[in-house]
Amino acid sequence: MKLIDAHQHFWTYNTKDFDWITDDMAVIRQNFLPADLETVYKENNVEGCVTVQVNQSEKENEIFLKYANENNFIKGTVAWTDLMAGDIEERLAYWHQHKKLKGFRHILQGEKDRALMLKPAFKNGISKLQQFNFTYDVLIFPDQLQYALELVQSFPSQKFVIDHLAKPYIKKGEIEQWQKDVEAFKQHENVYCKISGMVTEADRTSFSNETFNPYLDVATSTFGTKRLMYGSDWPVCLVAASYKKVLQIATEYFASFSADEKNNIFYNNAVEFYNL
Repeated sequence: MKLIDAHQHFWTYNTKDFDWITDDMAVIRQNFLPADLETVYKENNVEGCVTVQVNQSEKENEIFLKYANENNFIKGTVAWTDLMAGDIEERLAYWHQHKKLKGFRHILQGEKDRALMLKPAFKNGISKLQQFNFTYDVLIFPDQLQYALELVQSFPSQKFVIDHLAKPYIKKGEIEQWQKDVEAFKQHENVYCKISGMVTEADRTSFSNETFNPYLDVATSTFGTKRLMYGSDWPVCLVAASYKKVLQIATEYFASFSADEKNNIFYNNAVEFYNL
C-alpha cells in the first residue's frame, strides 16, 4: 500500500514561538527537521507528506517551501497568510508562484472569537482561494463545528479539510454532540477530514487502539472513504505515541476495508485534494 502522510510539521524550537508546548509535552521541546522525518518515513514505508504551518507568519512559509524544494518526499505545504488583509488577492497571487504551496490554514482553535471564520473579511479571503486552486485546512475545536458548517455552506466549490476530526473530547469520552455536529457535513462533498491528531486528545497514559473506534466510525460514516485522509501530526503526536503506533491505529482500523478504499484513505485522497 502506498502511503502519503497528509499532516506533519517542522520547527526549530525556541521558547517564544513555542510557548504552547507545555511541561507535559516537554518531549517535543527540540528541533524537528526534514532529515529527522525522512528517517522515520524510511522505517515506516511512507512515500511523502504534506507539511502544515505551525506559526502564523509568512516567513515560516518561505522556510517550509525551502524544505519542500530541497526534499522530494515533501510533496506540498499548507501555509499561512492573513486572509483578512486588504491585499489578500495580491498575496495569494504571490504565493501561487510556488508550485509546492497547496493551501492555507489559520489557527482558528486558538481565537478568542470562536466565530472569527464568519467575519466578512475572513470570508472574503476564503472567497479568493479557489481562483488559485488553493485548499483550506480547518483547525478547530468541537465548539466551532457549527461555525465551520456555516463557512463551508457559503463556499460549496471551495475544497476544505477538517484537521484532526475537529479534536473530539476523547479523554472525557464525550461523543454525542461532536457526532451530531460532524454528521452535518455529510452532504458537503467539498469537505474532507483528516484521520490525525487523535492520540493527543486521548488519555495519553491509558488509551488502546480501540479507544478511537467510535470516533473513527463517525468520521467514516460521515465522510466515506473518498473524503478521509491519513495524517500523523508528527512531531506533536510524539507526546502520546510513536509514529509507528499512530500509523498502526489507522491501518488496524481500516484493515478490513477493500484495497481500493485503503489506497484512497492512505494515498489517493491526499494527492487529489492537495493536487500533489
